[in-house]
Amino acid sequence: MTDIKQINQKKSRHFALLGLLFIAGGIVLNIGGAYLAAAMKLPIYFDTLGTILISAIGGYLPGVIVGFFSNLLNGFNNPTNAYYAVLNEMVALIAAYYAGRGYFRSLPKALLMVFPLSLVGGALGSVLTYFINGLGIGDGISSSLAMTILSEGRMGVFFSQLSSDMIYDIADKAVTIVIVFLVLKLLPETTKKKLQLHGWRQKPLREEEQKLAHESTNSPVSLRSKIFMMIGVATLFIAAATIAICFVLYHRATVRERTQMGQGAARLVGTLVDGDKVNEYIELGKAAEGYLDVEKQLERVRSTSDDILYVYVYKIMKDGCHVVFDLDTEEVKGNDPGDVFEFDESFKPYLDDLLAGRPIEPLVTNESYGWLMSMYEPIKDRAGVTQAYACVDISMVQVTLSEISFLTKVISLFVGFFIMIVSIGLWLAEYNLILPINTMAIAANQFACQTEAGRGDSVKRFQELGIHTGDEIENLYESFEMTIEDTVKYIADIQEQSQVINRMQNGLILVLADMVESRDKCTGDHVRKTAAYCRIILEELRREGLFPNQLTDAFIDDVVNSAPLHDIGKIKVSDAILNKPGKLTDEEFEEMKKHTLAGNEIIQQAMELVSSDTGYLKEAKNLATYHHEKWNGTGYPKGLKGDEIPLSARVMAVADVFDALVSQRSYKKPFTFEEAIRIIEEGSGSHFDPSVAGAFLKVKDQARVIAETFMGNAGGLGQTALMPKIREADPA
Repeated sequence: MTDIKQINQKKSRHFALLGLLFIAGGIVLNIGGAYLAAAMKLPIYFDTLGTILISAIGGYLPGVIVGFFSNLLNGFNNPTNAYYAVLNEMVALIAAYYAGRGYFRSLPKALLMVFPLSLVGGALGSVLTYFINGLGIGDGISSSLAMTILSEGRMGVFFSQLSSDMIYDIADKAVTIVIVFLVLKLLPETTKKKLQLHGWRQKPLREEEQKLAHESTNSPVSLRSKIFMMIGVATLFIAAATIAICFVLYHRATVRERTQMGQGAARLVGTLVDGDKVNEYIELGKAAEGYLDVEKQLERVRSTSDDILYVYVYKIMKDGCHVVFDLDTEEVKGNDPGDVFEFDESFKPYLDDLLAGRPIEPLVTNESYGWLMSMYEPIKDRAGVTQAYACVDISMVQVTLSEISFLTKVISLFVGFFIMIVSIGLWLAEYNLILPINTMAIAANQFACQTEAGRGDSVKRFQELGIHTGDEIENLYESFEMTIEDTVKYIADIQEQSQVINRMQNGLILVLADMVESRDKCTGDHVRKTAAYCRIILEELRREGLFPNQLTDAFIDDVVNSAPLHDIGKIKVSDAILNKPGKLTDEEFEEMKKHTLAGNEIIQQAMELVSSDTGYLKEAKNLATYHHEKWNGTGYPKGLKGDEIPLSARVMAVADVFDALVSQRSYKKPFTFEEAIRIIEEGSGSHFDPSVAGAFLKVKDQARVIAETFMGNAGGLGQTALMPKIREADPA
């Protein structure tokens, strides 16, 4: 047991090292392929070549690890690459799924994988790109085609990006699949098997054994599903909480950044406008001295950030907003100096502060000019009196797009982590929990306890599992192993004791039968011979395929073992009748016939003393009661006929009469063997069940051997003699 464990541990370390090298090779292939495609300016990516190849050979786990870490390492060069790790992992899962179903055995079948792989790399990749870039077109190799499609005006930004990415990704995946197919064809099968990543914590299972272990559950929800749900729910809960916290913090930071930027711009505008000239600017407008210079400076302030949409200066009075400066934009023409317009509804809560010249908090509005955050900075004259407000409007749309991009990146990273964590968790659970438990269950279910050899093989098979998880599973295995070994020893002891009891039982039956037989001076070894005849008849019936539901090993043993009790009822027949040398009177014959009912009563009393349903006593009762019944219904004690007579009694009827014919009795000499056989033949269908009589006649040579063994030809078995017909009251 220790040697098996050490060998398995050594193999596990070897596979672990080989697996790490295998995964590292896949990562290098992914990164190298991407750099090669970029350097050669190819219209494909080659960034999933290693993922698909590793998944096709080693399964889903190494493929997922290769996909995740390839993009993570590529993220050092271009941080955006890290957000696409989830797509590479999904490619690994798809490739492993189809490879496991033999799709790489032929190129046409392998190319069927292009579509599902392109849906992930192209369609989902396009959606990811669209949201990462703030609902815009990306800057990858497909961006030029996307811009061309967009410029034609038939599609919007999203579908232009999607169409472009799908076209490029179909080409990329088709070429990648062809390369992987050729590599797999060139690799020897032995090499591919060595490269399969396993984590055996026991003796490795063959493919059919693994399939059986995976299916060995009677529960509608397997342990694998429960583990997946536990890992999945826990990871998703943590991910959701973390993403929510990150998003809230990012939102606050973004709003705070925009607020600080807007307030700074508003203060700068306030310093550029002379508060003492506000009224002059309103009256003279652009003709006022220095107005145009101030306007140019305000333009420079607005150009400092794309998020600053509007820059203007208003003088707030009771009749409305008086325009001092209002810069034009590409979409909206500014108001002229001196124009007056009514207050927006959003200003009314702050109107008292504005009329009083007090500063107000940033104001967020979503009206005719869009979703804006407005900053108002008081402009004061030399006397410190507020003459106007420097106003800066920040676009909140950009905040939203930035938040969408941030949320997309965070979710993609967490989903990537989720897939990898679940994959590793399921893989570890597979080899450390599921397979060890299921293989123990299978070994226990297949335990053969009927024979000593079967029990020995079962114990050896269980020991060879060699489970070495190093935890409670291994403790369970060792305890299970000890329990099985002890159980086998206990079964062996029980069987030995059972055999002793059976021998004692059979011996007691023979002793009891001998005690009865010793009262009948005519019968000799009758009980032993009839048992032997019963056995050869029953075995012949089974060879012929008759009575298949009855003729089991147990039934035959019960009949043969209980056969010596068929005349047990004679113990209640008086010696005078039992050993009378001459013919019995009618009254004496009626007394003799009662030995069948007496036997029934004796065995019934024995059965009532035994708590369990003992088969041999049941057949002993049938034999004792009905062995003088005849097939045609003229026998006794019940006058049963045909199949109404128990099979064991029909067999005993032939054995009993045959032995009486060929045996020496005080009132007759033995019949010849041939004469006895003739009488059995004549009685078939009347006295005897024809099937039973026919079976006996087929084994008559064995019957001769049995008769000669007990009689040693004494008494003239096989001699010709003129003998009286066997009397109806023959005690046999």
